[in-house]
Amino acid sequence: MVQAGACLAFAKVLKEGPMKVQAMVAWAVSELAANHPKCQDAFAQHNVIRLLVGHLAFETVQEHSKYAVTSKMSIHAVVMDKKNSTGAAAHPDLLDAGEHTVMRYPNGNVSHSKSEMHSLVQSTMAAKSNGGSAKHIAGNGAVVASKQHNASLSGTSTRGREFEDPETKACMKANAAKALWQLARGNAAICKSITESRALLCFAVLLEKGEGDVQYNSAMALMEICCVAEQNSDLRRSAFKPTSPAARAVVDQLLRVVEKAEYDDLLISCIISLGCLSRTFRATETRIIGPLVKLLDEREADVSREAAISLTKFACTDNYLHVDHSKAIIDAGGAKHLVQLVYFSEQVVQIAALTLVCYIAHNVPDSEELAQAGILTVLEWASKQAYMMQDPVIENLLPEAKIRLELYQSRGAKGYH
Repeated sequence: MVQAGACLAFAKVLKEGPMKVQAMVAWAVSELAANHPKCQDAFAQHNVIRLLVGHLAFETVQEHSKYAVTSKMSIHAVVMDKKNSTGAAAHPDLLDAGEHTVMRYPNGNVSHSKSEMHSLVQSTMAAKSNGGSAKHIAGNGAVVASKQHNASLSGTSTRGREFEDPETKACMKANAAKALWQLARGNAAICKSITESRALLCFAVLLEKGEGDVQYNSAMALMEICCVAEQNSDLRRSAFKPTSPAARAVVDQLLRVVEKAEYDDLLISCIISLGCLSRTFRATETRIIGPLVKLLDEREADVSREAAISLTKFACTDNYLHVDHSKAIIDAGGAKHLVQLVYFSEQVVQIAALTLVCYIAHNVPDSEELAQAGILTVLEWASKQAYMMQDPVIENLLPEAKIRLELYQSRGAKGYH
C-alpha cells in the first residue's frame, strides 16, 4: 500500500476531504503504523504528522501556530503555500465571511515565475478587497472562488469543520490521537516533530477535558512519547524541560490522574509516563513522589507494580537525584508499603517492589525509617528465595544493599551512629 502511494493519498484526504472520511483515514494510519512500524517514516515524509496535529488542535487550543489552519493568512504565506503546492489546495484564509466562499488553486502544473507570483499576489489582494463577492480570475495560477454549498466539503476549512456534528468531531480527534500514538511508538524523530508543535498542550487539554477514546488515546500518545524521551536525552531536554508551559501542563494532568487514583483506563499509562519523566524533575519538585507511593498500597496488582517500577526510575543510580528521591520515598511512607509487597504480593509485584527496596537501601542505608521497617530482614529473607535471586537485577543489587544496611545498622547498634 505504501509503495502504491497510500501515504500521499491519505495526506490529500487529511488535508481536503470531508471530516468523516478524514476520521477513517486517521484510523487507517493508526492501524498501518501499529502493524507495520516501517510505515511511520513514510507517513512523516508526506506531512501526515502535521495534518493530524492540525486536526487534534482544532477547537482544542485557540492558536496552533505551526499546524492550525488559521482564519487569516499573510500574502507571503499564500505565496509560499502556492510555491509548495502540487495540486488543488483549499485556503480557508480566503473564505469570505458573508458568502462562505472557498478559494482554491486549480489543478495542473505550477510555474514559479515572477510574473505568476505577481499575478497571485494581485489576485489575493483583489479577493480580499472585494469583501463578499466571489470572483473568477482567469489565467494559469489564478485563484478560483466557488460557492460553498456544503459546510463539510473541505476538512481543512475551519468554517466547514465548525458545522460538523459533535460525534464526527470527537471521532476525528480520537482517531488523530490514536494515529499519533502509533506513529510515535519507538520513533524519536516523529516524537520530536510532534513535540515541536503544540501537540503536547493539545494532549494535556484532551486528557483533562476529553472523554472516552479521545482521552484514552491522548494518554497513550503521551505515554509513548514519554517512553521514547526516557531513552533519548535530546528529546527529553527539548520537549520536557521544566520551564516549558506545555511540559508543565502535561505533568499537571498526569499527576491529576495519579492523585485521583481511580482504577480506570488512564491510570496505568499516566503512572508509566511519570516514571519515564523521572530524570526531568528537579529536586525541588516534590509533588510527584507522594501520589506514586500511595499507589503502592493499591489493591490492584498491576497498579502497585507500575507504581513500584516508576518509583524505581526515580531511585535508580541512573537518576542524578537518586538520593534525594530515595529520601522522598521514605518520607512519604514507602518503606512500610514495600515490606508488605515483598512479603505478600504476587510474584511480579514482589520483584518490582524488591528492586525498589534494594535501590533505596543502597542509596540511604543510614535511614532510621528503613531500620524500623525491618528492611534488612526483608533483604535477608529475599536472598533465600531462589525465584527472586534468579532475577538478574536483584542478583546484582541485593548483596550490595544488604552489606550497606548491615554496616550502618551495626554502627547504630553500637552507638556510633
